Amino acid sequence: MNALIKTALSTQAGYGITLLRIVTGLTFAAHGAQKLFGWFGGYGLEGVAQWMESIGITPGYLMAALAGSAEFFGGLALVVGLLVRPAAISLLIAMLVAIFSVHWVNGFFMSANGYEYAMILALISATLVIEGAGKLSLDRRIAG
Repeated sequence: MNALIKTALSTQAGYGITLLRIVTGLTFAAHGAQKLFGWFGGYGLEGVAQWMESIGITPGYLMAALAGSAEFFGGLALVVGLLVRPAAISLLIAMLVAIFSVHWVNGFFMSANGYEYAMILALISATLVIEGAGKLSLDRRIAG
């Protein structure tokens, strides 16, 4: 196996990271489904694209598709434990963009649409980049 691939898939994390990875993956996938498909009361791709354009994130459709895809497909990757580090990097980037382009001006607390929640998701994503998928993952099974 290619050394770069083996390094990307390897993990020394234990079982505890599995629960964190799966719950976070489900959360991201649900939010991505809202953006892409309008599921769970979301606005769908068109609605999110219009909103992004309205706050100056352009091109809105492309940015909505990128954010929704990172969250939905990245979340699914976390759930199954496959390519967790690359998925977590894309999710970390998505959360940093959300923090600094949307939530920062509202302060910390989520009750005022602040960056609190996005920061927690970003920190979990960063932890997964560092630690890997954990013992119960396809990444570990593939990497050996």
